[in-house]
Amino acid sequence: MDAGAQRLLIIPGSTDDRIPTELGDVVTVASREVGGGYQMILDPRPVLRALEAFAPTSIEISDKSTLLPVTLVARRRQVPTVLFSHERLDTMLSMRIGLQRGLRHPIRLFNGALSRAFDHVVTTSDFAAGEFSGLASLAPHRLHQVPLGVDLETFRPLEPAPEPAPDRTIRLVHSGRLSREKDPHLAVRTAVALHHRGLPVRLDVYGEGPHRHELERLAAGSPVTFHGHVAGREALARRLGEADVALSVCAGEPFGLAVLEALACGTPVVTADRGGARELVDDRSGAWGHPHPESLADAVLRVVARPAAERRRDARARAERYPWSRTVERTLSLHRTLAAAPTTR
Repeated sequence: MDAGAQRLLIIPGSTDDRIPTELGDVVTVASREVGGGYQMILDPRPVLRALEAFAPTSIEISDKSTLLPVTLVARRRQVPTVLFSHERLDTMLSMRIGLQRGLRHPIRLFNGALSRAFDHVVTTSDFAAGEFSGLASLAPHRLHQVPLGVDLETFRPLEPAPEPAPDRTIRLVHSGRLSREKDPHLAVRTAVALHHRGLPVRLDVYGEGPHRHELERLAAGSPVTFHGHVAGREALARRLGEADVALSVCAGEPFGLAVLEALACGTPVVTADRGGARELVDDRSGAWGHPHPESLADAVLRVVARPAAERRRDARARAERYPWSRTVERTLSLHRTLAAAPTTR
């Protein structure tokens, strides 16, 4: 709104509704739960009606399945469309359903179809862009990379900085959805590996999801506490800032907002040596290892071996490279270009 752009946000919801906000209207469309707490708009007609009333100059879609009919209507009306690809289908599916072999070719075909349906594709990292790179159906000028950002005011270091634990306990934190495709199991196993080495360690897990009970069984007998959902970003920021190291170890993460939130709080991050989250962490703001508990446990020890003040300063400095203002400006720039030349491909 401050940039002079009007926005309509359409999201799944429990009922059909239209809610005015300071950032533009939000339309909720009655949707069904499709597993793991996720909701999906199965009928695109309410979406099309809302868009017709709004008359957009460009349309950005995050859904890769049930909302594809929107692209057909938009093309007939010469309204450009953008796919904002928030996940890599190959890694997400392999982690959710346990299959790896045989996925590459069908997903490649599907991504080719997506690139023909949309005028432009936006990804958030080199890793996320990997499944679209080199597609004959997607010219390079139609593939864009826009990294996400972090609220640097809400997520900020604690003042004064937390003192090291009196008993030298390594305070670990994991924040995120407790669902298979986020791989919280690996974070828990990393803490368990450190505990089995006889090291003083504590892992605090913040978040809910369908695999919480499975994770609690995995952590049985280890110093791992599941706190559930934390209400309010300020409260979450305090908890992140109290830790010595944040574990965000999913090897299939396309970007890693949880990584940026921890870094912004001055908490260094240990992540896997592959995936989008790895692109956010350098050797001063954290460490990485193979997506295996023992390797990641070694990475944790490398981080805590550095002086606490130094590693907290470097973590915050890394996060400051990713303000939301840059994300917003790059996204608006793309939409302004599309609005000025809606039929250009």
